[in-house]
Amino acid sequence: MVKQPRSAQTRQAVVRAAAEAFADHGYAGASLPVISSRAGVSAGALYFHFTSKDELAKEVEEAAVARVAALADRCRATGRSPLRLLATTMCRLVPAAASDPVVRAGFQLGRDASRKNGARLGEWWHTWVRELITEAHREGELAPDIRPEVATAAVVAATAGFMELATRHVDWADPRRLEEFWSFLLPRIAATP
Repeated sequence: MVKQPRSAQTRQAVVRAAAEAFADHGYAGASLPVISSRAGVSAGALYFHFTSKDELAKEVEEAAVARVAALADRCRATGRSPLRLLATTMCRLVPAAASDPVVRAGFQLGRDASRKNGARLGEWWHTWVRELITEAHREGELAPDIRPEVATAAVVAATAGFMELATRHVDWADPRRLEEFWSFLLPRIAATP
C-alpha cells in the first residue's frame, strides 16, 4: 500500500526530469542515465516505469497535452469570443511553456528532427487554433478578407516564435508583451464592428 504513492511519485519525478532533459538537450541529447540522475532514481526504477526513451517521450507529450488542454479549458470558461479566447490562451500558454518544462518539452519534442513520431502537442495546438479561427469566421468575427487557414498559420507560427523567444529571454514570457502583439494582430484579422 505504501509503495503505490511512492511509485506514482517516482513516475512523476522521472517524467519531469525527462521533460527537463528533452527541453534542454532535445530528444537525441537526453540520455536515460541523465534522466534517472536528474530524477534521483536508479536506472532500474526508471526502467520499471518506462521501457524506452521513446515511451518516456510519449508520456511527456501526453502530460504536456493534458496541461495545455486544461489551460485552454480554463480560458474557455471565461466566456470570451473566439478571437479573444485565442488571444487569452496564447498569452497564458507562452509563459506556461517558459516556466513549465513539461509543456516546453511537449512542443520541442514535436519539432525535434531526431524523433520520428512526435508532434502530439504541436498538432493539438494547431487543431485547437484552427477550430477557434473557424468558429470566429462562422460567427462573423473574422475580417471578410482574411482566410481562416492564413489566420491559423499566423497564430501557430507566432506562438512558436514567442515560445522560442520566451525560453531565451525571460521578458518575452511577460503576458503584457504578448498582449501588445494581439493588440497589433486583432485589428488586422477581426471584422470591423
